[in-house]
Amino acid sequence: MTQKLPFSISKTELFFDRLGDYVGDVFYDILPEQGYELRDEQIYMAFQIEQAFKNKSVSFAEAGVGTGKTFVYLLYSICYARYMRKPAIISCADETLIEQLVKKGGDIEKLEKALGLTIDVRLAKSREQYVCMKKLDPLANRTEDEDILRVHEEIPSFVYDTSSSMALFDRYGDRKDYPWLSNPKWEQVGWDPLQQCSTCEWRHRCGQTLHRNFYRESTDLIICSHDFYMEHVWTKESRKREGQLPLLPEASCVVFDEGHLLEFSAQKALTYRFHSETLTTVLTAYMNQNVREESLVLIEEILVLHDEWFDVLRDSAKTVEGSNRLDVPRSKVMLDLAAKMDQYVQELLEQLVFDSELFTLEDYHVKIIEEYLEFFSYGLTTLLKEGEGIFWLEETEFETSFVIMPRLVEDILQKEVFSQGIPFIFSSATLSKNGDFSYIANSLGITNYSSFTVASPFDYESQMKLTGHIEESEKIKWERIGAALTNNEGHSLILFTSVEEMNRFRKWSDQQSWSFDIVYEGDQEISVSVRHFQQNPSTVLCAYHLWEGLDVPGESLTQVIISSLPFPPHDPVFQAKRKHVEDPMTNIDTPYMLLRLRQGMGRLIRSREDHGNIHLWMTEDQRQSHFEEIKKVLPVELKWE
Repeated sequence: MTQKLPFSISKTELFFDRLGDYVGDVFYDILPEQGYELRDEQIYMAFQIEQAFKNKSVSFAEAGVGTGKTFVYLLYSICYARYMRKPAIISCADETLIEQLVKKGGDIEKLEKALGLTIDVRLAKSREQYVCMKKLDPLANRTEDEDILRVHEEIPSFVYDTSSSMALFDRYGDRKDYPWLSNPKWEQVGWDPLQQCSTCEWRHRCGQTLHRNFYRESTDLIICSHDFYMEHVWTKESRKREGQLPLLPEASCVVFDEGHLLEFSAQKALTYRFHSETLTTVLTAYMNQNVREESLVLIEEILVLHDEWFDVLRDSAKTVEGSNRLDVPRSKVMLDLAAKMDQYVQELLEQLVFDSELFTLEDYHVKIIEEYLEFFSYGLTTLLKEGEGIFWLEETEFETSFVIMPRLVEDILQKEVFSQGIPFIFSSATLSKNGDFSYIANSLGITNYSSFTVASPFDYESQMKLTGHIEESEKIKWERIGAALTNNEGHSLILFTSVEEMNRFRKWSDQQSWSFDIVYEGDQEISVSVRHFQQNPSTVLCAYHLWEGLDVPGESLTQVIISSLPFPPHDPVFQAKRKHVEDPMTNIDTPYMLLRLRQGMGRLIRSREDHGNIHLWMTEDQRQSHFEEIKKVLPVELKWE
């Protein structure tokens, strides 16, 4: 049911005139009466964003911590969604952060209470965030793992009862419903790309399907991750062709919170992901059909080449710290095998046409085989063109995948996203380089946009102390970080540049005695870890993903420790970026590090009452090479210890 606007409009009045009046009332009168501070920065931002909504244009809204930017974009998005009768999409940096907006005491709940609104907000999570019954059910019959068996026991009874009415179905299966599962255990029962949902016997009782049906009906806000939004964009047309609904409904507007991270999500969504077993599964299904000898010979040739190709990939791949992407050299052997496979796949696609005409093949199977072979060929073509594709290998305990990603996405983004004629708002504290927004605009294919910068209203000089440390050895660094945790009695966030670095600290930390809890990212579902950190003030939270978006005001967080300068990893994605610039350190590594550093330091002061210390660690070489650039982004003067 469509929700009413929070203000009235007569037949002689224009929507944006009344919206402007209402927003003015909210920020000048209603919020201050509810105890919120009157902020000039927030009001300035509000009327700048209004122009983007009025003109249905792109706006880069760079607003420092404490400007109240979330209230601004939420207010406009909700009103515009109700006016257009289409939900607004709020796209966040990643899956770990989408729960932050809807958490108890979060900005949406505050806005509801202050304005007397009931906001219809629903979460659209990626498929990996839902339990997969096709994996869980057989696993439960052979495992003795109590954590996994507990998940199986909590699956609702209607899932197993094929005679039950659809009206009895309720949503289940969200990752956050099983907080006791560590990330590695979740991978055993959560959805993964190998699952063929369209042919799954659990499809209509699938938790993912039920959640998707639910969020599509939102009248105000749908919150998702950048990855999910871009997956929606790239799969929209193919899903329609297959008779499926797009992942997201048509939106009135889109807000990219932490919008500086959108480019990589766009690249990631366009990837070609080859699982070592999938081609074998698809072609074996083809062989089981009534097909000609020529087709069978081609299939056998492709499968032999495919196995040989993956052997070469595995043997040559090298690990990279800070990344799950294994570096694969662009060798002649690997490329020759890919070219030969592509040739045979093209021939097989032609044979498929003859087989479908000469023999009685099921249309569904023909379509599945044809689409996968075309996908396989498109990916190989991208790989074979020098400079067009970025590629790497990913390995888990259960599966090996070869991934090919396009290097540039701006042309596709310009056509598929920013030509829709709806408002797009980019919100972040770090969108520009010294007020210049051209880098992010160009990388996303955006030619026409408005932009503005609003500084933080906080008095950092009185609220924050910043201390620099030189790393002599990692063991000494851990000891000094441990002393800082003890002196602060917990209340700390430690940000690491990689899971490997965090695990090295953990190995040292487990041998010490602490008077407070230390919580590590990955041990539980992330929103549970954050909630524990917030509700138990002496806790220490160790993380490698939470440089952006974490909002924990108050005494729970009075110390942020940045364990290393957050340079990008030397993985295939960043190596490709480095190859296409004259000075990689100046154009790629340093800007990335400075942006991430600004985000990490922004976790400490979240309100005027907050206070605390930031400890920044680097090597002596890094101080010599980078400190002049670092000084320019520091909120207060750094004192060396």
